[in-house]
Amino acid sequence: MKNNEIMIQVRDLKKEFKKAVKEPGLKGSFKALFKPKYDVVKAVDGISFDVPKGEIIGFIGPNGAGKSTVIKMLTGILTPTSGTCTIGGKIPTQNRKSYVKEIGVVFGQRTQLWWDLALRETYMVLKEIYEIPEEDYKKRMEFLNEVLELDSFITSPVRTLSLGQRMRADIAAALLHNPKVLFLDEPTIGLDVVVKDNIRKAIQKINAESGTTVILTTHDLEDIELLCKRIVMIDKGKKVFDGELSELRHRYGQMRELAFELKDAEDISLLEYDKNFNLSADDLSVEVNSAAVKVRFNSDIASVEDMLSYTLSKVHVKDINVKDADIEEIIRRLYIGGGDIYETSVTDI
Repeated sequence: MKNNEIMIQVRDLKKEFKKAVKEPGLKGSFKALFKPKYDVVKAVDGISFDVPKGEIIGFIGPNGAGKSTVIKMLTGILTPTSGTCTIGGKIPTQNRKSYVKEIGVVFGQRTQLWWDLALRETYMVLKEIYEIPEEDYKKRMEFLNEVLELDSFITSPVRTLSLGQRMRADIAAALLHNPKVLFLDEPTIGLDVVVKDNIRKAIQKINAESGTTVILTTHDLEDIELLCKRIVMIDKGKKVFDGELSELRHRYGQMRELAFELKDAEDISLLEYDKNFNLSADDLSVEVNSAAVKVRFNSDIASVEDMLSYTLSKVHVKDINVKDADIEEIIRRLYIGGGDIYETSVTDI
């Protein structure tokens, strides 16, 4: 890892919640009322990582992994059960008024804008809340207008904006006070391809020109591929990977995709990859759409050369090609790996 200034430092962060346990029936209800019992749920279990200033990091994991709980602790909404987290040297839950001026937060499905106000008036209200000097406000608005192209709808009430316009407006609102860190939660959810691309380009430009550190939480793996060199993955409250995307590809990129078109669709019955190469269900999938066939296979067990030779010896094909595994397949294999899941530190890369 480069010797950069550390903007975010997380050390052995834990968050536990008490969950009430009630026995069935009326008797159980009385017991729960007078002698309640609780189970302790570990939502976050000893996570540690650093984020250098100016980095865009992908923070990902399956539903229920603990991502939102970590983000809530980093933004100061939740207090950790134990462990520490600091952003720009400040503890999120302390001196909240000062701290919130250094972060921006965008939630893809929730807006921080005033529904009935024109967008320009909304920004004027935020200017007063964040106590932004007039000159700084004008310069910041010029920059945000240029990057996010707000001019065409800045006089419109927020309730009239399309989803794509509202997302751009929300990102601008989060950046109005020039925060050191921007938290983005599903910033491209529900957007069409063109708008997604514009949002991604805007995030890249903001990061490059302002040096804003970005924590990106998303289920859209294309966001990760296009915006992040490094990802932190968590599952069941624990960190399972922390490193560069290239390292993840190297470790879990053994899956390949063989795509071809049969001259005769009925020839598919001649191909028995599982028996010939002893491939399990985790190491092989075959997708057939009429004469078009896609075979995903573990190249550590069956080499690309052997798969090609076997296919061409069994059937007649019009066209054939081999692709490397995409990031979605790699992450899927990481999570289904169970005991094969490993943890690496970005400092080791």
